[in-house]
Amino acid sequence: MDPNQQTPQEAVVAPVAPLLEDQLELDMKHCFENLIVIDVGANLTNKKYSRDLDSVVQRARDAGVQKLMVHGTSVKSSKEALRLSRIYPDIIYSTAGIHPHDSKSIVEEPATWFDLEHIAQAQECVAIGPCGLDYQRDFSEPDAQKQIFAKQLQLAIRLNKPLLIHERSAQLDLLEILDKFENLPPVVIRGFMGTAEEALKYLERRFYISLTGYLCKDKSDTGVRRLLEDGTLPLDRLLVETDAPFMYPNTRASKLPQHVKTGITERSLLYLHRYCTFQRNEPCSLPAIVEMIAAFMKKSPDEVALATAFNALKLFGLS
Repeated sequence: MDPNQQTPQEAVVAPVAPLLEDQLELDMKHCFENLIVIDVGANLTNKKYSRDLDSVVQRARDAGVQKLMVHGTSVKSSKEALRLSRIYPDIIYSTAGIHPHDSKSIVEEPATWFDLEHIAQAQECVAIGPCGLDYQRDFSEPDAQKQIFAKQLQLAIRLNKPLLIHERSAQLDLLEILDKFENLPPVVIRGFMGTAEEALKYLERRFYISLTGYLCKDKSDTGVRRLLEDGTLPLDRLLVETDAPFMYPNTRASKLPQHVKTGITERSLLYLHRYCTFQRNEPCSLPAIVEMIAAFMKKSPDEVALATAFNALKLFGLS
């Protein structure tokens, strides 16, 4: 028998093997399809990422995070965020802001304000903030916070760039200041942690609300979870962020409903548990956060991912 000649059994099996291989590849591809998500708030200028930022960004991309907004919360970090946006073009975008905690630095050194204005004018800088009021801690006096918040509102109006607003226990004062300004650009209440009643006041003004892994910590009947469960927060006003390295989404939290826990895919949990900790959250945790939000809203993760990504692209002009 010719050694190169196939037996009848081989002749049947040979053409089938590639078909099985192709089908397996399709099945694997389906299993590992990513949600396409955009993280509108990651603090990648934090020193916790100083040694492995390339890996952090690559992990985020592998997990499905297509674009990242790196927040500037002081003149120094705004400058660094802008630098990162130029190192990772079309992936990282920066913001320029003075966090309420850092307000006193501008009051004490007024000349540094002009540095922030210069940074904010850069094309890669897509928003002003985080700025606002925080009365939970006393890192800066309320009067200083109000003064620097107002200056950033004026800057956002002049540059026509969206506003990222941080607010803690200060809604009345915050809204009073905002209502004094006309022609405000789009406003995002970022990392919202308030009550459903407080959220309604923002939504009535057509503000956007971004959510983080705080979902796992919220144990109240009137907070963020209720916003999602009763449909108070519409998809066209929703954004998502990790606030990395903070706000680790503890999917093992005892108060997290079982249907939410089971709504998180193995792939998302793999990235979350392998690369993220309470001490250092990463942007690759964002798909898990989106899946939790979807479970609370009783929507598909794809629907929430698509809506929040579209909102971010439109709002911030991400290319």
